[in-house]
Parts: sequence; structure tokens; C-alpha cells
Amino acid sequence: MFQAVIVGRPNVGKSTLFNTLIGEKKTIVEKTPGVTRDFVVDYVELYDGKGIKITDTGGIDLSRRDFFSEAIKDIVEKSLKEADLILFVVDAKEGLTSADEEIASYLRRFSRPVLLIVNKVEGKEDEKRAQEFFSLGFPEIFFVSAKEKRNLSTLKDRLKEIAKEKIFPLPSTELIKVAILGRPNVGKSTLINRLLGYERMIVSEIPGTTRDCVDVLLEREGGMSFLLIDTPGIRRRSRIEERAEKFSVDKALETLQKADIILFLITAEEGLTHQDKTLLRQVQKNCKAALLLINKWDFFKRQKSKSEVFLQVLRHHLKFLPWLPIIPISAKEGFNIDKILPLVEEIYKDYSRRVPTSQVNTLLEELKSQYTFNIKGKRLKFYYATQVEVAPPTFVIFINIEPEELPKHIEKFVRNRFQQFLGFERVPVKVIFRLRR
Repeated sequence: MFQAVIVGRPNVGKSTLFNTLIGEKKTIVEKTPGVTRDFVVDYVELYDGKGIKITDTGGIDLSRRDFFSEAIKDIVEKSLKEADLILFVVDAKEGLTSADEEIASYLRRFSRPVLLIVNKVEGKEDEKRAQEFFSLGFPEIFFVSAKEKRNLSTLKDRLKEIAKEKIFPLPSTELIKVAILGRPNVGKSTLINRLLGYERMIVSEIPGTTRDCVDVLLEREGGMSFLLIDTPGIRRRSRIEERAEKFSVDKALETLQKADIILFLITAEEGLTHQDKTLLRQVQKNCKAALLLINKWDFFKRQKSKSEVFLQVLRHHLKFLPWLPIIPISAKEGFNIDKILPLVEEIYKDYSRRVPTSQVNTLLEELKSQYTFNIKGKRLKFYYATQVEVAPPTFVIFINIEPEELPKHIEKFVRNRFQQFLGFERVPVKVIFRLRR
């Protein structure tokens, strides 16, 4: 898989170039130099649905040694080590700067091919001034305007030539991989048939990666597309041998890990079993988005009080997954089936959502001003927080003590605040603490 990385100092137009190459506005383009962003990854289509991976990085300022600049440099360095090609972006309007020269010298350490992209070249005068960038010593220079899409087709042609056999079919960005897990006879097949019948979709069977899994493509009109990953039933330990049980659980875990969202089925008759809890612990461990479906809800027909007690007991047993949405359904009768896929779409959007840095900083200021934590006689300080990943939403908080010394109840409290304040009530959130050095 060919990977290109866009680098350069702040405000030279890296994000504009990135957005233009991928064909949509993915990153926030700021006019203010030094706006800190984490790297964003997407794909550039070069021809016939095939292309390469491209990474947009935060602006580098090698002359600064402050906390933010060092953090960006670490992220950029990691991307450069994994790159096949570097797109070094400079600004024709501002001309060659000492910062550009420092970055050029820095990039040579990585022994990667470099295309020098002179951005904001919007006429002959700009092109004439831009000749000074040849002094940086890179053999391949492209004069472009990302904003006006000038010369970008030439750049794409060159990317095609360089990547060659490493160009690969691009994944569908709208395809949500949904794994359906549960014991035998909880109604997985009935649910899938009901979903397909209800939505009236074009269905094609795609052979799964294992002999006992079949993936079904479901294209929802006016919405996203889904890959429903059907799994064999996970039997209870009392009914089969230990070795077979392990095999069954391994298959379920394999499916769980490759999915975007888990639909976990239990029945109103049997409730939550030990085996169910074991697998749901894996959902928690892997930070997967999930939706718990209680099938055969008609079991509680005309027994509202019993159904309410059932839900209360269920919630009690699932305290380790407080964010987990629960829907009672009847796959056989069609009860609440129409709510499943719209909710899966909403959950997926939350799970894949990137939060503005300003919102994260507002939350951090609240933690600083309203809460005081003392650990072994030392006051806990929060310096800076940033979102580093989506699916699951992952945040790094830099603090003044070793993360290993942080009590679990404080970790849990902070994670809950992030979940509530940032609107992630229905998906898991990962919070990583790091010592500021």
C-alpha cells in the first residue's frame, strides 16, 4: 500500500492541497499559522477507483522547542518513517524562508523521495519568484495552486508513475462493517433476512475470510451501505467441549476485531449468559461500538412490569458498558427492526467523529478550574489534550505525573467527562494519559 505524506511549515496550504487531492473537504483549513492538528489520513484516487494513501500533517516549526511544536514533530516523524514519498509544500507568496531550509535539511535524514510542491503559484509573476526554491536542491519541483487546482493533474500523473504497482483498489468510505454476534438460536439469520426484506436492498453474497462466515452487502437507499458479517453461533460452555468452545470464541473475536460496529443478540427468554458477558468484555477491551438487541421481546407480551425488571437487571449486569445502547426487538414479527440501521448510522458517525480542538480545550479548562486531584501529596495538573484517533475516539492528555501512578477512579472520572461533554454517550471513548517531559 503506497503512502505519501504532506509536510511543511504552518500556513503554506497543506490542508488545501490535501482536500483538493482527495476530492472533498476533510480537514479544517485555518488561515492562522501554527494551528495544531493531528495527522489525517485518506486516499487519492489516481484512476478507475484505484489510488494511494495520503497523510496530512500538522505544520512543522523546527526552531521552536515548546510543547506543541515537539508534539507535532513526533507525529510528523512517525508518518515520515512509514512513508514511500514525501510531498514537501512551500509558499510561493511568502518566498523561500529559513524555516523551509531547515525542513529541507530535516527531510533528507529520512532517505525518502521528495516532491517539492511550490503552492500558491497563481500567475507568471509567482512562477518567476518561485525559481528561488530550486536552491533547496530537490530535483522534482511542481508549481501549483491547490486553491485554484492549477497543475494538480500533472502532480497526480507523477504520483501514478512513482507508485506504479503499489497503487491499490480504494476502500468504500461509506461501507460500515457490522458484525452480528450471539449464541445459536437467538435469531441472527431471521434478523438479517428481516433487515434485507425491510430495506428492500440489492443483496450480493461476498465470500468471507473464514469458511463459516458469509458477508452480505446491504445498500440502504438514501443512507450508508453496510457489510453484514454473519457469524456462527457461540455455544455455551456446558454444551460443547472446551477446545471447540475456544475455537468458537476465537472466530467471534476475529469477526469482532474486523468490524466497525457490533450487533450483539440475546433473547428475552434466556437473558444475558456468562458467555455473553465474556464476549461483551471483549467489546469493552477492543473499544468497539456496539448495539445490544434483545430479540423475542414478544416473550413479555402483556407483562410490562416484568419487561421493566428485565431491563433493570440487564443494565446492572452491564455496568462495565454504561454507554451501550439497548433495543428490544422481535426479528420474527418485525418489532423495532426499522430502528436498527438508522441507529447504527448515528453510532458510526459518533464513533468516527473528530472533535474541534477548541472544544477539547474548553473541557480541559473545566477540569482544571472545577476539580482538584491530589496524588501522593502532589496536585495533578492537566497541560494539554488532543484527539489523536477516531473509531474509537481517542484522546491524549498530558499531565505532570507518571500515568502508572494515576488512580483508576480518576481515569474513569476523566473518561466519563470526555464522553458526556463531547457528546459520545453512545460509543466508547479512549483516554490516554502521558507525562509531559
